[in-house]
Amino acid sequence: MDPIEIGLWVSGGLLVMVVLGMRVAFAAALAGMIGLIWIFWARKGMAGDEFWWALTVATKTAGQVPHSKVASQALSLIPTFILIGYLAYYAKLTQALFEAAKRWIAWVPGGLAVSTVFATAGFAAVSGASVATAAVFARIAIPEMLKIGYDKRFAAGVVAAGGTLASLIPPSAILVIYAIIVEQDVGKLLLAGFIPGVFSAFIYGLLIIGMALSFKNFGPPVGGFTWGQRFTSLIPALPIVLVVLIIILFVYNPFGGDAWGTPTEGGAIGAFIVFCVALARGMRWAELKSALLETAKLTVMIFTIIWGVLIYVRFLGFADLPGAFSDWITSLEMSPMLILVCILLAYAVLGMFMDAIGMLLLTLPVVYPAVMALNGGEFVSAADSAFGMSGPMCAIWFGILVVKMAEFCLITPPIGLNCFVVAGVRDDLSVQDVFKGVTPFFIADGITIALLVAFPMIVLWLPSLA
Repeated sequence: MDPIEIGLWVSGGLLVMVVLGMRVAFAAALAGMIGLIWIFWARKGMAGDEFWWALTVATKTAGQVPHSKVASQALSLIPTFILIGYLAYYAKLTQALFEAAKRWIAWVPGGLAVSTVFATAGFAAVSGASVATAAVFARIAIPEMLKIGYDKRFAAGVVAAGGTLASLIPPSAILVIYAIIVEQDVGKLLLAGFIPGVFSAFIYGLLIIGMALSFKNFGPPVGGFTWGQRFTSLIPALPIVLVVLIIILFVYNPFGGDAWGTPTEGGAIGAFIVFCVALARGMRWAELKSALLETAKLTVMIFTIIWGVLIYVRFLGFADLPGAFSDWITSLEMSPMLILVCILLAYAVLGMFMDAIGMLLLTLPVVYPAVMALNGGEFVSAADSAFGMSGPMCAIWFGILVVKMAEFCLITPPIGLNCFVVAGVRDDLSVQDVFKGVTPFFIADGITIALLVAFPMIVLWLPSLA
């Protein structure tokens, strides 16, 4: 049996394990280990006395992964970004954001729901965790919407969908993971996520306003705020503006010259600023301990997935499955854009059964080389490429598209993690209620993805300046 056949069998077994409910990290590590043993044993002709040799070589190969691949400065961004989000909650910045958004935006039809979307977008700018964003605003925004007569299912759907914005708006943990896997510049990817993230928030807002105008007694506007009250509400939210500005300056200096430092340093300084604000606003030791523990738990979960999947990726390299898939994709008699759309649709289906991070980590080693081959290669110029952009720009554009698909998967049944989180926070909601409430946002996400595909400069304008 040749390596490609082994790769297909092992990959099929991995999908079966995931569908049966095994955690992605453990399923990927097990599949990768079995695949490595199989590959090395097959090279020796499957001789019985060579099995232990194959096991030893596979174990040594897999054992190099945790340190060699994870000891990366870029990955240190993940815990700092997650910590910023939890500290911002205890600094009461979430409440400040929601109050400011309510006073400035709630006068439009469906105003409180629109305010929730933009408040989650603001919180996403200091938190790279979609799940944390959904959990926080389920406590803050849903009660406010229920008070003025919103349907509880739609209110829950607004929060679950708004929470997904943290996947795109920097600082984004998923964008950092994508950059590590495909070996692209973290700073440019974080910059690229900003406009599409804000764009997604506007599409959500327009959807809500359209529904409020179309249906009677749907999302009544909230008024009565003076201009003085509006401007006063901005002051408690200023630390978020400061953190966002610092992260931008450490990724890209819009005033000219080099960036002030690395994204990791910007994330660390941002976390320190939010920590000081939280202390000034009365954060207790128990709350700090909780923030640190939750950050550690989420970071360990992400790193465990990375370790497990990288063992599988190491096996894929020996099986040459990425190369075979790229050759097959480029041999199809279809336009590159149509193939790209089919790949994105496949992500939508796969995301119904896998969590976002695991899905990207498992698929990118195979799919990314194929997309780059469709465009003309890593070093192709914009003039000679299929998608009208150079290799590095295509990598950034595709990254934003797949991360947006990962956002979409956070709210799709049956695995939509944000929906489970919102239902878990609220005793009066079932998971089915949240899935029903989030359904209209599938349309908004579909429109957003279509526009990002049709107009790549929405994604590429900012990173092209860096």
